[in-house]
Formats: sequence, structure tokens, C-alpha cells
Amino acid sequence: MVLVTRALQTNKALIAMDYAFNILQWMAVVFVFVVGLGALYVLVLFVADVCQTRNAIRRNFPVIGRFRYLFSKLGEFFRQYFFAMDREELPFNRAERNWVNRASEGGDTTTPFGSTRDIRPTGSVLFVNCPFPTLYEDAVPLGAVTIGPHCASPYTTRSIFNISGMSYGAISRPAVLALSKGAREAGIWLNTGEGAVSPYHLQGGADLVFQIGTAKYGVRNAGGDLDDGRLRDAAAIENVRMFEIKLSQGAKPGKGGILPGAKVTDEIAQIRGISAGQDSISPNRHPEINNVDELVDFYCRVRDVTGKPVGLKAVIGAYGWLDTMFESLAKRPVEDAPDFITVDSADGGTGAAPMSLMDYMGLPLRESLPMVVDMLHKHDLRDRIKLVASGKLVTPAEVAWALCAGADFAVSARGFMFALGCIQALQCNRNTCPTGITTHNPRLQRGLNPESKSERVRRYADSMHRELGVIAHSCGVTEPRRLRRFHCRIVTETGRSVPLNELYPDYVPA
Repeated sequence: MVLVTRALQTNKALIAMDYAFNILQWMAVVFVFVVGLGALYVLVLFVADVCQTRNAIRRNFPVIGRFRYLFSKLGEFFRQYFFAMDREELPFNRAERNWVNRASEGGDTTTPFGSTRDIRPTGSVLFVNCPFPTLYEDAVPLGAVTIGPHCASPYTTRSIFNISGMSYGAISRPAVLALSKGAREAGIWLNTGEGAVSPYHLQGGADLVFQIGTAKYGVRNAGGDLDDGRLRDAAAIENVRMFEIKLSQGAKPGKGGILPGAKVTDEIAQIRGISAGQDSISPNRHPEINNVDELVDFYCRVRDVTGKPVGLKAVIGAYGWLDTMFESLAKRPVEDAPDFITVDSADGGTGAAPMSLMDYMGLPLRESLPMVVDMLHKHDLRDRIKLVASGKLVTPAEVAWALCAGADFAVSARGFMFALGCIQALQCNRNTCPTGITTHNPRLQRGLNPESKSERVRRYADSMHRELGVIAHSCGVTEPRRLRRFHCRIVTETGRSVPLNELYPDYVPA
């Protein structure tokens, strides 16, 4: 019996060894196959690199030369997560993105152990705290501001910080829905961008600013000209509170909007009135506007047809036309002035743009906003025309600076993209955004839940308004819109700071 048991055990051991040996054989075969396939692939790449003539690096260093471009691409992400300091990155550094993220999550926005911001470089903004700051019980709610008091349907709002233009097409369906719902809950407005009003703008229920770009999407006829009938239809939408005529934008002053054909779906094409699958490229200006008088006639026409406030959006470069327009308005009834002007900064935006324009064209907001404020005062139009500041205003300090300079409102696109979960992957101009914000790929959009992201949008706007109040109270005023230029100082090349009202002395605060 013992012998039989031992024989059975020996047989089982032999079977197990045979089974293990067979597995090893198969693993060896697979390994040889994979290695052979890899070697064949490398050989194909080698031949392809040697035979091609377009790239010198790959021709001189076949296969290995390809790693140069791989590492260059990966370098963008390694710098962002491992090597860049908190205040180093552009267009937005980690400190700015982290503040928006914490504010959007409703988390703690305080920082420990001192500031990491270097306040020595020329142009640094400093606010002057008051020895007797405003007590919280003495603070007042944000005052109501009416835009377009001479219109049939003026718009009144208490918000300061609102959502800048991002069209459906440039951003995705769930992104538009989250922004609209979050804006409604926060009591702020949402600019549609030049892509017209989509069902998702309306579904969220936000107050909307209908942007009319150079291609007139949503209010155009078959020839691309402004259509009064479609304009009336847009004005009949209750949520559309104002219209904004875009002359230029920060990403590409002097060039029209660009939406790659890969992002022009059938639905987007129908909303815009264009062909699906083809690049959507707007003219670089409104073809029917050739001078200041025609510009005034154009926006007056929009206001007469819609009965709602109408404003202009522009990056300021050459500014003589503003003086000409303001002088022309002095000869017209006061109602003929635009109801608001959005001054956009020239340091880029969410749109795809040629580097030559994004990097070099137009004036930054730090220079153009005070200039426009002063010009309005010079022509006694400041009380009539409201000013909206736009351009990299994603934290309370930046918005507070704009209020000190003379703005009535601030708008941001990229700040709210961060609130939606943007990681600055720099893929806005392609259909591959990993967070689902600027892509129409359903698989990537799946990660963006409109319900949870709308809460982040609301909390971001609420945090912004709350911390604007903190800055204002520290300066000794009861609410943010009472900030003035003397509350802000700018570091000069000597290392000393000077009050903003000394740099721009023409503006006399009320």
C-alpha cells in the first residue's frame, strides 16, 4: 500500500513537472515571437528613417533619433508635474491653478508659512491695506449695476466675475451644460462665444450674452450676412440678456475664429449654419464695417432689432479709432453709445491661434484697460458705458486690480475651464482633450459630469466674490466696486512701488 502511494505521488510530481515545462516552453515561444516582432518593427523603422529625406535627425540617427521628439513631447508633462516651481509655468502657474481648484472644491484657500510669490519684479501688483479695515458687519452686499438703461430690456446684475466667451464647438456639450448650470446657481452670466446659442446653454438656465462674431453664427443668412429675422429670434430667447459684437479676441487679434473640421459635428454645423466636417474659419473682421461710423450704425441696428443691451469686444492695439468713435458719439444722442465694452488682453486665450498673433499682437490688459477708462472719462462717457475686463483674470488679486483700474466687471474663460477640471494639457486646438472639456470624443467627454462640475463652477464664482470682498475690506472700502487706483501700487524698475493713479493720472475717481 505504501509503495502504491509513493508511486502515485511520484506520478503526480512528474505530471506537474511536465506541465510546468510545457508552460515554460510556451513562454519561451511567446518571448521569441515578441522579440522577433519587435526586432522586425525596429528594422522597418530603421529602413523608413534611412530612406526618408524630410527629417535630418532621423536620417542620420535612425530609430534613436525618434526618441528626441518623444522626450520633447513628454517634457511638457514632466515639467508641469515634477520640475517647474509653483510660480514658474505659463500661461498659468501651479499656484494659480491650485487656488482655482481649491476654490472650486469648496476647500481651504489659505496658505501656510508665507507667500511664495516674488514681489520684486517690475510690474508686480500690491494692494495698500488700511489701518482701520472695514469690519464685516459694516460691509455691504455687491451693488446692482444696470447695463443698457436706454434699452427696451436693460440688464441688471450684482455679479462682478462672469464667464467669458467659449463657444459650443470649441468646448464640449457637457462643458457647456456644466458652465450654464453653474452660472445660474452662482447668479453670473455666461457668454456663448461666437458659436451661437446651443440647447445646452438653455438647458442650464444661465443668463446669456449672445456673442456675434465676424461670421455671424446663429444670426446669419445663407450668404453670411446679419439677418434681422434670426436676430429677433435670438432676442426672443428669455435667457439671452445682452449681445456682444466681437471685433477681436486675445488669442488672435486681427484674425477670425478657428474651429477645426474634426470638431464641427452635424449638430454644431446646424447651430452655426455651416457645413459639417469642414474647418469653421471666420473672417478677420466684420466685412460690412469699414469705419467707426459704420461700427456705430451696426451695433445700433442690433440694439434696435433686439431691444437688449449691446456691447463691443476688442483687443486694444491701435487706439485712435476709440477717440474717433467717442468724438463721433458726442454728436449723437446718448443712447447711441455702446452699452458696454469688453477690453480683452492680448496674452492669449482658449482658442487655436497662430503663434505670431498670440505672442506678439495687441496690448496686454495691464496697459489697455486703464487707457480705455481714461478715454471714456475724457469724453464724459464713463457713466454711460460699462467696462468689462478680460484676460488671465483667474484669482481675486487679478480681478481686484481690474476693479482698481476702473472696470465694472471681469470675465474669465480659462479660470472656469480650471474649475471644470482642466489640467492645462495644451490640447485645446485638437479633439484630444483628456478632461473632456474641449473634445467631442464621447469616450473623453464621459469623464466630465455636468452635475458635479456645475457645483465646482458655482463654488469658484462664490469664492472669487467672497475673496474680492476680503481684499476690498482690507483696503478700507465696503465692497469691491469701490476700489480705486490709489488702493493699488505697481512695482517699478527701481524696485519701488508707485500708486496706480500716479502711473495713470488722468482718471479722477468719483
